[in-house]
Amino acid sequence: MISLSDFLNTVKTSIYDETFVRMIISQKRNQNSDIKSVIVKPIIIKKGALINFVYRYSTKDITKNYSFEESMEIIIQLISNEFNQVLFDTKLNEYHFSAKTNKAVVKSIEIEEAKIVDLSHDKTKKRLIDTTQNVYLQELGILDNEWRVKPSMQDKYKQINKYIEIIEGIIKNINVDRSFSIVDMGSGKGYLTFALYDYLSRKMVFKPTITGVEIRQELVDKCNLISKKCGFEKLNFIQGSIKETELSSIDILIALHACDTATDEAIAQGITKNAKVIVCAPCCHKQIRSEINPIDPIAAITEYGILKERQAEILTDTIRALILEAFGYKTNVFEFIETEHTPKNVLIVGISKGVKSQPSIEIIEKIAELKKIFGVRQHHLEKLLSI
Repeated sequence: MISLSDFLNTVKTSIYDETFVRMIISQKRNQNSDIKSVIVKPIIIKKGALINFVYRYSTKDITKNYSFEESMEIIIQLISNEFNQVLFDTKLNEYHFSAKTNKAVVKSIEIEEAKIVDLSHDKTKKRLIDTTQNVYLQELGILDNEWRVKPSMQDKYKQINKYIEIIEGIIKNINVDRSFSIVDMGSGKGYLTFALYDYLSRKMVFKPTITGVEIRQELVDKCNLISKKCGFEKLNFIQGSIKETELSSIDILIALHACDTATDEAIAQGITKNAKVIVCAPCCHKQIRSEINPIDPIAAITEYGILKERQAEILTDTIRALILEAFGYKTNVFEFIETEHTPKNVLIVGISKGVKSQPSIEIIEKIAELKKIFGVRQHHLEKLLSI
C-alpha cells in the first residue's frame, strides 16, 4: 500500500512521463450530487497534449479538457473531497485508491502485458450522415472541396447527426406507411431538411415527401436548386410563413428554432392537421416573458433579468407540452444537443395517441393554475387553438 500523498505524486509523474492510461473516479460522497463518476485520460488534439475529463451524470455526459497543471488540481479536489474510490491505470501498474483508508493498493503488470496509452480524443463515432460525395453538405458549405467537414462547421455537422438520430428513433416507434409526409416549418438553409430526406430515403428505405416552408425566397430558390442537383425528387421548398401556409395533410411536423410565437403557430398547425408526430425546438420566449408576474412567495425569481428569462422559457415550454398532452399527444421534453454547441437545445416531441377534437379538461385546469401562479393571462398557443 502507498499513502495518499505518494499516490498523487505517482499520478503527477505518470502525466508528465506519458505513462498515464486511464483513471475512473467514483463512489460520490454527497449522495445528493447529480454527478455519478469522472473518467480521466490523456489526449492529443490540435491544441496539443491535454487531459480529458468526462463528467458522468444520470442523463448526460459533459466533456472538458485541461492542461496538465489544471488537471492535477482537479484530480486532487475530486479525490480529497468528492469521491471515495479511484481506479487508476498506468502502462505498468494498476492502482486502487480508497478514501476510507487513504491508501492505494498497487498491482504490478508484467512488462509483456504493458498497456497502450490511447491518445485519441474519442472513439470513432458512427455518423448517420456520410460525407463521402455528399453534394448537399458541400453546397451548403459544411464540406470543403475534398469532402471534409470544415473546422468551422464541426458543431453543425454534429448537430445534424444528433437530429437524425432523434428522428430515426421516433419514426421506428410509430406506425407509418413507407410513403408519408413531413413538413419542416421554417426550414431556413435546409441543413436538417436535406439530411432527413437523405437518411429516410437512402438508409431507412422510406419514400417520404418532405416540404420545407421558409419565408425567405432566396433560401427557397437555393434549396430547390440543391434538391434538384441531388436528385431528391420528393423534397421541395416553398415560400411562406408558418402561420399562413396552408397544407392539406401532415404526418410529421417539424419546427426547429421557430422564433417566439412561431413555435406555437407550428404546433397549432400540427394539432389541427392531426399530425402523427410534432417535433419543435423552441426559440425565444418573448410573449410569456413580457407577461410573467408571479405572486408571492415566488415573485423574487423575476427580480433578476437572466433568471426571469429562464423561468419564462421553462413556463412557456411547459404549457406547450401540456397542451400537446391535452390534445392526445404523448409528450417528451429533452436536450437536443449539448449547450456547448448551441444554447437552443430543448426539443419538444409529441407523438399522437389519437388526437382529440377537444382538449382534456383536467390538463387545461392544470395549465390555468400555472398561469395563475405566474400571473400570465393567456399563452399564445391557447389563443390559436381557441382554448
